[in-house]
Amino acid sequence: MEQQFQVTGMSCAACSAHVEKAVNAVPGVQSAQVNLLAGSMKTTFDPGQTDAQHIIQAVIDAGYGASVKGQEAAVSKPVDDGAELHEMQRRIIISFTFLALLMIVSMGHMIGMPLPSFLEGPSNAVSFALTQFLLTLPIVLINRKYYVNGFKTLWHRAPTMDALIAVGSGAALVYGIFALYQIGYGLGHGEADRVQRYMHDLYFESAGMILTLVTLGKYFETRAKKRTGEAIAKLMDLRPQTATVERNGAEVTIPIEQVQVGDVVVVRPGQSVPVDGVIQSGHASLDESALTGESIPVEKQEGDTVIAATINKTGFFKFQASRVGDDTTLSQIIRLVEEASASKAPIAKLADKVAGVFVPVVLGIALLTAIVWLAVGETFTFALSSAITVLVISCPCALGLATPVAIMVGTGVGAENGVLFQSAEALERLHKVDAVVLDKTGTVTEGHPSVTDVQVLAGSETEFLQLALSLEKPSEHPLAEAVVRYAEEKHIRPLPTEKFQAISGKGIVAEIAGQTCMAGNLRMLREQGVDVSAAETWGKQYAAAGKTPLYVARAGQMVGIVAVADQVKSNSAQAVRLLQEMHIDVTLLTGDNKVTAEAIRQQLQIPRVVAEVLPQDKEREIRKLQESGKTVAMVGDGINDAPALARADVGIAIGAGTDVAIESADVVLMKSDLLDAVNAVRLSRNVMRNIKQNLFWAFCYNCIGIPIAAGVFAPALRLSPMFGAAAMSLSSVCVVSNALRLKLFRPVTGSPQRANLQMENRKEEKQMKKTMTIEGMMCTHCSGRVQQALNDLDGVSAVVSHETGKAELTLVHPVSDEALTQAVTDAGYKVVDICEG
Repeated sequence: MEQQFQVTGMSCAACSAHVEKAVNAVPGVQSAQVNLLAGSMKTTFDPGQTDAQHIIQAVIDAGYGASVKGQEAAVSKPVDDGAELHEMQRRIIISFTFLALLMIVSMGHMIGMPLPSFLEGPSNAVSFALTQFLLTLPIVLINRKYYVNGFKTLWHRAPTMDALIAVGSGAALVYGIFALYQIGYGLGHGEADRVQRYMHDLYFESAGMILTLVTLGKYFETRAKKRTGEAIAKLMDLRPQTATVERNGAEVTIPIEQVQVGDVVVVRPGQSVPVDGVIQSGHASLDESALTGESIPVEKQEGDTVIAATINKTGFFKFQASRVGDDTTLSQIIRLVEEASASKAPIAKLADKVAGVFVPVVLGIALLTAIVWLAVGETFTFALSSAITVLVISCPCALGLATPVAIMVGTGVGAENGVLFQSAEALERLHKVDAVVLDKTGTVTEGHPSVTDVQVLAGSETEFLQLALSLEKPSEHPLAEAVVRYAEEKHIRPLPTEKFQAISGKGIVAEIAGQTCMAGNLRMLREQGVDVSAAETWGKQYAAAGKTPLYVARAGQMVGIVAVADQVKSNSAQAVRLLQEMHIDVTLLTGDNKVTAEAIRQQLQIPRVVAEVLPQDKEREIRKLQESGKTVAMVGDGINDAPALARADVGIAIGAGTDVAIESADVVLMKSDLLDAVNAVRLSRNVMRNIKQNLFWAFCYNCIGIPIAAGVFAPALRLSPMFGAAAMSLSSVCVVSNALRLKLFRPVTGSPQRANLQMENRKEEKQMKKTMTIEGMMCTHCSGRVQQALNDLDGVSAVVSHETGKAELTLVHPVSDEALTQAVTDAGYKVVDICEG
């Protein structure tokens, strides 16, 4: 059984490590995973041996608070840190006010600031010390949580960062009180030397400075961490609070929580879709950019699925609710992001283990420091000061924050850009990937057939398409759907048909305007006595390119050919090229025939293709790559690729966050864009680089700071406790700030300009525009070949139209006209003119 808990009182990685250790020690608990930043814990346990109350008690016994997290919390709004920040601001203002007065009293005379007469001179030494003590007390009281939490963890033999602060500042405070009594004793017994020595050995300002600076550092740390939850908060804000539904024949507005599966929901222009469902009537243009990142509104009509939180830009429609509450796509996305942020990567678990033993080691070093300095003859004051500085400067805040903050920011940035990581482990594993296996249908291709070429052999193109539309309109074959869609987009109307007959595996025969017409393969047309010699050459050419030719005849004569294929997505070639530039091997895996697979391979310039494989065979191919030493990512649609996605080191589902995709993959690409697989790898590499930077500097800080604080380099270099507190706070802020740099991540997009991996760091280069006039382009296939040939040239981005016979070029650096002309000529077409602009 898995249970979520809320844990309070944790302040550092040592705290979370101790909670995990305490819970894992409970009989029946199989695993416990604590998220320091979210203050949560995910526990898996055997309900036959233990229950939630025993787990909560274990946390309480460890010195912290715990409660069962409500079921609704998985998709509820993150806890607002505003109240906590406001309370910390209040503490900081009060602390700094009294600290300023304390510094004036204790050190003002060093810079020539006058003191009241009752505080000057050895005769007023008690007033001088007592005033400092009284000014320190408000700082101690308002920041007493460090003492409460710190000594509680010491009592439970699990010291944390608060324990270091409590012991360090407490030792300074106690020594100051001791010095106050020594001054009183010296004045009462006429020992002027004793009064003079202890009057300048008060550590009240150090105790006040430690508490104030630590609180200031924690304030900046909390404010920075608060920004890491912005992605989830933005998703929460997308959800409308109410929905308009039809009840008993009337429209009523109800809270979104009351919408039930099966309700008919009404959505008007400008409104957000409240829940997931299927359109029953009407049509609309929906803005899905918040979920998919796609800026262009998507047209929806009867039978189409709508997703909660998308915005109706134009149109009116009614839909039947299919998923409500926690089951909506948006709620699942939010849950994914939260769970990924709360989970721990292996590198994070290592850091937690180090932090868990770090505090006891530091306490030992502090004690050893004091003993050694006393042994070599230094004063008790010097030894105590060195020990306190060691305690303060070595707080493991930076070490504990190094990984979780970077992971939380990284998963949030991914969510903002339509890349959902199921866990932190997937985020870490992805940066090691050196082989990517791509499914063909729906991943690198559109996933549905469409018309690519039209070759007319008799009559006009409009007449030919009208004939093809009339024949295919009554058919339910997928190829027929492609022809119908293509013709209707050109606003062509069908003719009446009679005696319609579908011949299985061959084609269609019908009478149109009294003439026998047919559409199908060559075999059927030959059987019907049609002369196909004029069409065979074109058919072979289309078949060689991986397309399916559909032959159309009327009254025994060939009229034309329509080529249909599952077209490659516009960004697939760019994505493959970028993966290869990242030194990742790319393999195309498909159940399609070898001819089609080879055509796609050549079009995308993929080195290796494996065709005619079944879903279970895909898993075997991935296992072969793994056995050869590769770390493999599988990119598929998450439905028929489930075995392969599960076998891969990282499964990446492309398919707008369907249920199956979310369940079977480690990463979900909401936009169904292969470029986002590239962005997922890039983001993973950036996050891991950021984590390693954070850990490096956190370890370096402690390795350098502790010896200096212990006085190893004294008297040449030595830190006082107050400077140690400042350095400790600064280290935490630096680590969090470095992690927040991940928010500057910019995804590669399918823009007309060639994308490259250095575009974020490169200065904007001067671009040149050119226009080419080209002869010989007859269809979209022609323009596609020319566009591909030009785009393959380094520094060239081309948009080509066969209708205008022109190619619009954008050059990011100079490319000669000869090179441009040669590329077009090699593609089989003629350049008539090239001009600038």
